[in-house]
Amino acid sequence: MDKVLISQLKVETVIGIYEWEKQIHQNLLIDLEMAWDNSLAAANDDYQHALCYETVSNRLTALITEKPIELIETVAQICADCVMDEFDVPWVKVRVMKPGAVPSAQAVGVEIERGHL
Repeated sequence: MDKVLISQLKVETVIGIYEWEKQIHQNLLIDLEMAWDNSLAAANDDYQHALCYETVSNRLTALITEKPIELIETVAQICADCVMDEFDVPWVKVRVMKPGAVPSAQAVGVEIERGHL
């Protein structure tokens, strides 16, 4: 199966469990691998058959920023659910990284896979 990739989608949102985190915006970095058959789009050079990474990126940004979320695990799951339900993607891998969450680490994060290849 082919894949469509989005790397380090930067989303500024309210994220965290601590009261001080609920008062500020922080950045999340989202990576996605989405199973998608690119053969028809490629054979016909036809956007209509492509999975539009801009549309996916915009939808996920809106979803993540619509209300405060406490856990990056929740962010990963809602991203996976959205991509599979709204874009008819059969399999997705989502990585959510939270830079600066732990002072001694560049970033911390979670990665999930949902669906079947």
